[in-house]
Amino acid sequence: MSGLYGGIETGGTTCVCALATETGEVVARCEVPTTDPDSTLDRVVAFFCEHKRPVAIGIGSFGPIDLDPASSTWGHVTTTPKLQWRNASVAPRIRDELGVPVSFDHDVAAAAYGEYTWGAGRGLESVAYLTVGTGIGVGLVIAGSVWYGALQPEVGHIRIPRVAGDTYPGSCPSHGDCWEGLACGPALAARYGIDPARLPDEHPAWELEAEYLAAGILAIALVVSPHRLIVGGGIGRREHLLERVRQRVRELFNGYLPSPLFGQEIDSYLVAPQLGADAGVLGAVALARDSRLRGQAPSLP
Repeated sequence: MSGLYGGIETGGTTCVCALATETGEVVARCEVPTTDPDSTLDRVVAFFCEHKRPVAIGIGSFGPIDLDPASSTWGHVTTTPKLQWRNASVAPRIRDELGVPVSFDHDVAAAAYGEYTWGAGRGLESVAYLTVGTGIGVGLVIAGSVWYGALQPEVGHIRIPRVAGDTYPGSCPSHGDCWEGLACGPALAARYGIDPARLPDEHPAWELEAEYLAAGILAIALVVSPHRLIVGGGIGRREHLLERVRQRVRELFNGYLPSPLFGQEIDSYLVAPQLGADAGVLGAVALARDSRLRGQAPSLP
């Protein structure tokens, strides 16, 4: 089905909107500040009203979110720590105001699907996309579909070994020193009293960060065993950090199992996103397109 498709990625700081062809060529794009739900979504709707109406829209939203199509609160943000957004209707509002079918998923799932479709995961049977930024999350694409179990994967809240001598209590309001609580952007800011973006590459913060990221990444790789693991997010995309993480993953794996993925091929196994910061919004476009092409009608007005 030809036509233009819309993509929306809602983030803690900005919401990215895009209008793209079915091959992922972006014809219009904008970013709007994430403020309160009404103001933010008003500006998102205005963007699409200014251009040719898309045949469908995909949304990748921060969470937690309600993904149950039978639920009365499908398409809502639920128990997010962003208090203004708790119980906010996102997908139904976009659907009703624009009058187009809407697909709705988690932001990191959309990023995983974007990389699987047009980025570093093309041609592979399975892909894991790890985002390290304001939080830590993972999206999984297996055999062409976003994978969920009984619940959404919440890998940021697994427990990892604490580095000896590290006394930081952790930033997670629910679990303290879970993986996210020890290694997300706010945790770095709290540890060192500075925006992580301003920390120089040689700062000792990155050695500790690489240690924590490697521990969690090894757990994902051993449990899920994706064919490629893509590391994104504002923290994760720092090139010097990824190289540190690769080296530490090799050391932690310690030759277990005769696999080159954790040895000489780790540079092509543990990679940066090819779509960069647009993985999420392009993944949302791809979700809208593929739901429509498969006849799995997104939520209709």
